[in-house]
Amino acid sequence: MTSFILRVFFTLFVVLDPIGLVPIFMTLAGEYPAKVQMRIIRQAVLVAGGILFVFALFGNNVLRYLGISVEAFQVAAGILLLKIAIDMVFAQHQRETKAEESEAQTRTDISVFPLGTPLIAGPGALASILVLQGEAAVYPFGTALVLGITTFVLLLLYMSLAIAQTLTRWLGRTGVNVISRVLGILLAALAVQYVIDGILALIRKTLL
Repeated sequence: MTSFILRVFFTLFVVLDPIGLVPIFMTLAGEYPAKVQMRIIRQAVLVAGGILFVFALFGNNVLRYLGISVEAFQVAAGILLLKIAIDMVFAQHQRETKAEESEAQTRTDISVFPLGTPLIAGPGALASILVLQGEAAVYPFGTALVLGITTFVLLLLYMSLAIAQTLTRWLGRTGVNVISRVLGILLAALAVQYVIDGILALIRKTLL
């Protein structure tokens, strides 16, 4: 149980990336007054949390409806997380397309898009929480555990964005990139493990 809790926390912390989002947030909202920044952060975290919770509770039903096995989704999630990990290692936080970035620059409210989604509740976060939900099925109150840890990580993300200016001055862009690269290496290993576990599970299911 303890190892599962740590894996859930680490996975969500790395994928949501509270530290790595700081320079992105400052780029998007650095010119807004402090009160407006706090409103943006609050709304973005609430929107992202709602998306993650809905996906955690109903994502498996969607997979079953589409005829997609959890094992196949786990392999796909591992590949997706590996892409995110590689971007983190090379300090490339490209979580939105050029069209999305252009649209974001013309919007006055960035809390829902692009901050709430796809920067916080992006494909990697959705894939991760669905895989973790599948693993949680074997534990008592596993779903509540995943949702509780998700809430905790979102609170950490809220606090990191709330002190974004201080963190930017303290760590600097180089410091943020160093932390993101270290976490990216660990996430890459976790992503590979997801792929291996998913493939082995598919092989076992085929043989049986």
